[in-house]
Amino acid sequence: MNPDAVVTAARAFLGTPYRHQAATIGAGCDCLGLLRGVWRALYGSEPMAVPPYRADLRDPLNAGALRVAAEALLLVEHGTLGTGQVVLFRLAGHEPKHCGILISPTRFIHAQERLGVVEANLTEAWARRVAGRFRFPGCLAED
Repeated sequence: MNPDAVVTAARAFLGTPYRHQAATIGAGCDCLGLLRGVWRALYGSEPMAVPPYRADLRDPLNAGALRVAAEALLLVEHGTLGTGQVVLFRLAGHEPKHCGILISPTRFIHAQERLGVVEANLTEAWARRVAGRFRFPGCLAED
């Protein structure tokens, strides 16, 4: 699979409103829902049951939910930032609480509360918060 297929699937979600635990183009999704929706576009089926998690980023319960989800999705850890990769972000504390999909080494798509699914710059502030880099199974890494 080509990383551009991941980017195309992620871009289909642009403009989708933010909805906690949802994963439907045009109707709503959150950051994990974006990953689930892209997975469905790439592989044709729902990748996993939605794990329990709250919208409150300060909630200590289920703190490792995103890393567990990455493992459940069989995402392959990859050290270099590249097109089509899933990135996990620390927003508060040590565990990642947010994720997105890189469309280039300097831009990413993510679901943000009050904004919905948007394309954004991977600024220095975002880059400092990167807590994991993964590629989808069978997706050839760009080197």
